[in-house]
Amino acid sequence: MSITTEVTAHYWALAVFFVGAAGLCCFMLSGGYLLGGKAHARSKNVPFESGIDPVGTARLRLSAKYYLVAMFFVIFDVEALYLYAWSTSIREVGWGGFCEAAVFILVLLAGLVYLVRIGALDWTPERSLRLRRSGHIAENQRRQP
Repeated sequence: MSITTEVTAHYWALAVFFVGAAGLCCFMLSGGYLLGGKAHARSKNVPFESGIDPVGTARLRLSAKYYLVAMFFVIFDVEALYLYAWSTSIREVGWGGFCEAAVFILVLLAGLVYLVRIGALDWTPERSLRLRRSGHIAENQRRQP
């Protein structure tokens, strides 16, 4: 086969893939529209979760610490994926790979210890920490029976 024929076949395969993907998307969207429920009632658009009627608003203000801890979780979770890939090839990499993984784990542990020491994983508000350090919380707990 000539190079032109191979390139043309490659582009045709790519075009068939894109047309198939677009067709599948259109099929799923139109199927949901045609087969979905058509009932329109007042309670249709009310949020409902786990059999409990909603109370209050869904617009909660979350602390920036929440997002910080979420980012740390994602970082350490991705590192766990690297360790899983390493563990599946432990026999091929030998002792050299084991030492590299040990260094990798030590660096992760050092990062985790650093985060704990600077208080990045502490959810307690600053006011509560100040009260605990000054001894007010301990005195109040001793007084109560």
